[in-house]
Amino acid sequence: MVRKAFVIISVILVSTVILVSIFVTPVWWLFLILGPLVVLGIYDMTQTKHAIRRNFPVIGNLRYMLEGVRPELMQYFVETDTEGRPFDRIDRSLIYRRAKNVSDTSPFGTQEDPYKDGYEWINHSMYAKSHHDYTIDTRVLVGEENCSKPYSTSIYNISAMSFGSLSYRAVEALNGGAKIGRFAHNTGEGGVSPYHLENGGDLIWQVGTGYFGCRNQDGTFSPEKFKETASASSIKMIEIKLSQGAKPGHGGILPASKNTPEIAKIRGVEPGTAVLSPPGHSAFSNPTEFMSFIKELRELSGGKPVGFKLCIGVKKEFEDLCKAMLNTGITPDYIAVDGGEGGTGAAPVEFADSVGTPFLDGLAFVHDTLVKFDLRDKIKVSASGKIVSGFHIVRALAMGADFCQSSRGMMMALGCIQALQCNTNTCPVGIATQNQHLIKGLNVADKKERVASFHKKTLESFSEIILAAGLTNKNQLTREHINHRIESNVIKTYEEMYPSLKREKTKMN
Repeated sequence: MVRKAFVIISVILVSTVILVSIFVTPVWWLFLILGPLVVLGIYDMTQTKHAIRRNFPVIGNLRYMLEGVRPELMQYFVETDTEGRPFDRIDRSLIYRRAKNVSDTSPFGTQEDPYKDGYEWINHSMYAKSHHDYTIDTRVLVGEENCSKPYSTSIYNISAMSFGSLSYRAVEALNGGAKIGRFAHNTGEGGVSPYHLENGGDLIWQVGTGYFGCRNQDGTFSPEKFKETASASSIKMIEIKLSQGAKPGHGGILPASKNTPEIAKIRGVEPGTAVLSPPGHSAFSNPTEFMSFIKELRELSGGKPVGFKLCIGVKKEFEDLCKAMLNTGITPDYIAVDGGEGGTGAAPVEFADSVGTPFLDGLAFVHDTLVKFDLRDKIKVSASGKIVSGFHIVRALAMGADFCQSSRGMMMALGCIQALQCNTNTCPVGIATQNQHLIKGLNVADKKERVASFHKKTLESFSEIILAAGLTNKNQLTREHINHRIESNVIKTYEEMYPSLKREKTKMN
């Protein structure tokens, strides 16, 4: 690795200079060049703020030099969003500033072209409220209707990312940040690891189609193993994963290079093999059985809230779930809606690009369908889909969500530079890798503070936007508040784009 190579090369070069100076001719002037580089390299390897410099001493400074001269030089080497705009031109800079607890103000006004198709905003009020007079509640109680152990969650949490996809230090830092900031950390479908539990941050345990951490040897669901793990005090909610936006209708993927003996033990699989989760669950095969499974997990967990996550596909299937809720009298405590544009470390390209309903369309459909079946008041709705700012949370809540989850924002607060090496086990900042030499560069104590800072600053921004709109409560947000430019001279509110359904109590079949 680069760290070891740097030490070896430094020793060789210094030794060569000394030997040549003694036996051939004085070349002490080389120390003026080599000396500072060696000192810089040693400092890079021992500092704890920058994983790139710890993992790639000396040469890693080139990245920060480019950013120091012209920040935009680095912006064309990162992932782009669906419109081809480098994701970090606005969002990434905002995330980093909030994570590092520095000013997120910017000069020269609006960073985007407000006349560009797709530009969105919320109108402010002449009678804006002051944060000195009003405090916006940023928590939501989940499970008050069905559970003996309901959970008060933050409206902004860490979305599902598994240990295996992420390194153990990344998991520790995320959970440590959740502990500091009092928000929830979704384990992802890879199961609950010791690193999820070490810091004591609140957990949402995600149970996927592979039933990792609660599976029998044949891959089926094990009630006994589930009950044992779900009893952990850190686990506050259970989430059944039906599908995710990055690869809906396709099981999870863990490359063989990331499947270490430790990860295999946690998941209950063979080490060193590619782990491909089934596309569907074996514990149920129809809506009625699914409702029974939800009830079973709620009972096995001791009365903790149970929800499910999905990217909307065939709409009739979701309506069938709602009918099953009415027929059985069993409802989930929350539904997590993921968008088809969601990100992941590994997914088939065409699944990532062309399968699944986009976030806003899916969220509007879920909210309106629950209203249609008179179920909305009984079920909370969570949303995930590139939610990385206070305005994004405002938009999601206006569309019908009660709380949000984010993986992209939290990853970048953790130090992700979008090197796009997630699926190769060579993540340079030690986040999406199981390579021990790279993992060592990630300092948990520093990064967990950054995750907590990002969360805190984002919620502060959310509250300020609410107050600027003249509102005093997040529940006052409606689709009327969000504006979207369709064309250069055509503007519509979300209410016009996604007309709200009226409540129509549906009879049981």
